[in-house]
Amino acid sequence: MCGIAGLMNLNRTDCSVKNAGMLVKKMTDIIAHRGPDGEGCEVLDDGHVYMGHRRLAVIDLSERARQPMHSLDKRFTITYNGEVYNYRELRRQLKAKGFRFFSDSDTEVVLNAYIAWGVEAFEKLNGVFAFGIWDNCRKQLVLVRDRYGARPLYYSKVGNQLVFASEYKAILEHPQFRREVNLESLKEYFTFQNIFSNNSLLRNVQLLESGSYLKVDYSMEELPEPKIYWEYNFYEDTDIRAKEEYEEELNRLFQNAVMRQLVSDVSIGSYLSGGIDSGSITAIASKKISDLKTFTCGFDLHSASGIELAFDEREKAEYMSYLFKTEHYEMVLKSGDMERCMRNLVWHIEDPRVGQSYPNYYAAKLASQFVKVVLAGTGGDEIFAGYPWRYYRAANCKDYDEYVKNYYCYWQRLLSEKEQEDIFSPIYEKTRNYSTESIFRGIFERVSHKENTLEQNINNALYLEARTFLNGLLIIEDKISMAFGLESRVPFLDNDLVDFAMKIPVKYKLSNLDKVVLVNENNAGNKKQFYWQKSNDGKTILRNVMEKYVPKEITRDVKQGFSAPDASWFRGESIAYVKSIVDNPNSRIYEYMDKKAVQAAVSGHMSGKTNRRLFIWSLLNFETWLHLYA
Repeated sequence: MCGIAGLMNLNRTDCSVKNAGMLVKKMTDIIAHRGPDGEGCEVLDDGHVYMGHRRLAVIDLSERARQPMHSLDKRFTITYNGEVYNYRELRRQLKAKGFRFFSDSDTEVVLNAYIAWGVEAFEKLNGVFAFGIWDNCRKQLVLVRDRYGARPLYYSKVGNQLVFASEYKAILEHPQFRREVNLESLKEYFTFQNIFSNNSLLRNVQLLESGSYLKVDYSMEELPEPKIYWEYNFYEDTDIRAKEEYEEELNRLFQNAVMRQLVSDVSIGSYLSGGIDSGSITAIASKKISDLKTFTCGFDLHSASGIELAFDEREKAEYMSYLFKTEHYEMVLKSGDMERCMRNLVWHIEDPRVGQSYPNYYAAKLASQFVKVVLAGTGGDEIFAGYPWRYYRAANCKDYDEYVKNYYCYWQRLLSEKEQEDIFSPIYEKTRNYSTESIFRGIFERVSHKENTLEQNINNALYLEARTFLNGLLIIEDKISMAFGLESRVPFLDNDLVDFAMKIPVKYKLSNLDKVVLVNENNAGNKKQFYWQKSNDGKTILRNVMEKYVPKEITRDVKQGFSAPDASWFRGESIAYVKSIVDNPNSRIYEYMDKKAVQAAVSGHMSGKTNRRLFIWSLLNFETWLHLYA
């Protein structure tokens, strides 16, 4: 992976800042962690376009693959972040069309693919990427992001310029950018613990939507709307075959996906938790890489209690390492590790997103000491229905509209609308007319299949979670790995595998469609234990296939997310850290929140009456973000 940045003058005006080249250099310097192996900056079109790049060398380590990269005729220039795993196949096709190559990199393949096929090339790219291409003949810049949003790309109109970068901290280097909290996005985050729209927590900074591109002509005064080139499409195949046929094809595609993503000129490792997703990836990768290095983080549970006593999965990971004969490394996290890394963590992830992500930060830090590329299991749950206690909100709904309403009520993960009125009272009037329900419903409106059946409603839930929850997970995955110059790859999001998985009938993913089990999302282990005991359900077909690779006691075990025992720590060893922010009248969160209302919510957690671990984590995260970015 790499870091990209650049700017373009709009409406044929001159550059509105002096020394624009130095500005782009500052933009790439501040994201140097994304690319420690090289840097470059190109001044194009007589100083109207600037492209910057920080390189993490993974494929073709030579200077021939340096960026920004020009086409042989110098008409096109690319700054590219990503890996395209089918680049050799595309290279052969392009050679057959008469294209010549001067490097062995996938960057040059992507550039020539665009020259050959235009925007139709984007769907041909099987990988993860974000890039910008300048066409010096048409005076046109195109910004592109991969299907799933595994690589971020931010942009903003600042003065008379389009400014873009892999991380928005680079955009803030522009001297004319004005920092202002986007109150609407803040409301979104404290509803969903995520931002469902394409806005960021900073006003006037947008995240290019996954599976879309933005094409900007030199003569434009304002930025156009991005265009979608690919969309998720979960639906029931009309020609449903036997379960064994689906399992056989799933097995073939999964093996191909893992093997395809082992292409590299540097060392590759794999995360290895106690679950089936990373375990199955490791099983296949270890057959190709004899000395495969694997990594896991566990938790010190001396001060944990109740359900959180099961959060440490090192024993299962060690067992699978033994079976697959990997070179295994692990790290044990304690309560103080969250506070120790919080400032660096927030600096790197920028907008807060789903979940408590600091365990992932330490896992990436561990892996980066041994390898330059790591395989991750992200996407298995979202594509194969790993959260059935969520989807069954679809049951017993009289129509599509009632289903969307029920699901929206469920996805208020942090604060309900009533709680927001009290907690955000200092700014509530400014956001009263901004409806998070409309944002939520707007995502569902993109779904073409709206018939009110249990199967289709579950498919619609898979769509929503892939576009929002998975998108948030991928942003975190990217930024945390890039914080340590580590490239993260996600085999479950191979194009062929995803295209097939979306057509697998719901009855093969979930085996108990007639059972409705409601659980509390905040109770992180309890919801899984309770649900599993009641239904023994969740990504059934994947569990069946993965029994070829991991022990049955793993494939049939209760799903366990990668969560620290924070509910216990917030009441115990981390209580001083929490109170240092919640009880401090000078905390910056109180520029936006009511102190008494916040303290009442936190007090409910401390007394054990409620579990507000997600809300407390979000408070700590937001306070740190305000000091760094606002």
